[in-house]
Amino acid sequence: MKMESIPSGGPMMINKLKFWKTSKDNDALEERINALKELPMPKHVAIIMDGNGRWAKKRALPRVAGHHEGMKRVRRITRLASKLGIEVLTLYAFSTENWKRPKNEVEYLMKLPGEFLGTFLPELKEENVRVQMMGYKDVLPEHTLNAVGKAITETQHNNGLILNFALNYGSRDEIVRAVKNIIHDVRAGKLDDKDITEANFSDYLMSHSLRDPDLLIRTSGEIRLSNFMLWQLAYTEFFFSDVLWPDFNEENLVEAIEVYQQRSRRYGGLKSEGEEEE
Repeated sequence: MKMESIPSGGPMMINKLKFWKTSKDNDALEERINALKELPMPKHVAIIMDGNGRWAKKRALPRVAGHHEGMKRVRRITRLASKLGIEVLTLYAFSTENWKRPKNEVEYLMKLPGEFLGTFLPELKEENVRVQMMGYKDVLPEHTLNAVGKAITETQHNNGLILNFALNYGSRDEIVRAVKNIIHDVRAGKLDDKDITEANFSDYLMSHSLRDPDLLIRTSGEIRLSNFMLWQLAYTEFFFSDVLWPDFNEENLVEAIEVYQQRSRRYGGLKSEGEEEE
């Protein structure tokens, strides 16, 4: 039997083909990004980062490995959001319900902000990103608060993308506390109950300094809000992706924004005068 020899330089040729394909894909993505900038961009994008555990399970890895990989995605998506000129990126990092998870997983999740911000903070500062947090601080570990607090302090004068972490956050409790604070202010004479409106109700929410999200993305194929920004998402456009968060890349974010830009946001009204609502 005649054996065919491998052409000289075979592996090198394969590497060249891979490089050519990657370069071509990057060029195509850059074209899509430039096209996005020609149309109205969502000013506030919120993401429910779901699927870390399933990503790890598929690879026979511990759940914490999925969270570690998910952290890397935060870095990449933040970079692109900043490049696109998005004003606010809110990431659902840890819910008030997540304390029910195994102790070792919760402890690891509480260490992630320090690990993430410890390596990424210099770049955030250089890229003019401002770090914020909404959530209940009273039960968070000191090392978690210190890491987030350091990032908030060192980026407070930046005026680019706001990277807002929802950490130990739960929307129902947020709304209940807002109601209690309004009642307190009415009783104290600081607010007249006749003057309570949607606008000043929003002033009592943790997101009071931010506009409501224009686009919500949830990864991993789940189609629910999981107690996330229930008041703020009243007129937000939703995009549900089957991609697990550790696999969610720049192309997936571009796709979500492309879909958003194809929708007509009417806020309960008509698209234009004389046009009937479908």
